[in-house]
Amino acid sequence: MTVRSLPDNIASTYDKYPTGIRKKLLDLREMILDTAASIPDVGPIEENLKWGQPSFLTTKSKSGTTIRIDQTGKDQGKYALYVHCQTNLLDQFRELYPTEFTYSGNRAILFNEKDDVQAPALQHCISLALTYHLNKK
Repeated sequence: MTVRSLPDNIASTYDKYPTGIRKKLLDLREMILDTAASIPDVGPIEENLKWGQPSFLTTKSKSGTTIRIDQTGKDQGKYALYVHCQTNLLDQFRELYPTEFTYSGNRAILFNEKDDVQAPALQHCISLALTYHLNKK
């Protein structure tokens, strides 16, 4: 994975996380950016903050739905990858990967900082989110 510099307006948000969660979220950020770069139809990713959470948008291509990442509530050692709740993405993720992840409703994949992430499966889920609008057609 290539480590990319953080936009100034977002760097301070990552600095607020506990060290272990920050590392996991930055690893997840790199996976999102690497996955996006591997899909020609996605184009450049805009990093921003939505609801104070690091967010990744396909603003130029409009190929996908917004992905957000964050620590989950006040639970120490837990974090999540969120997608728009009005998509059917979590249903797809559950069908494809029923045992690889823990899910929260129609909005998130949940992780524990001590666990290893199932990278190929997660990359596939990220690619589905980044191409959600392309795949609807």
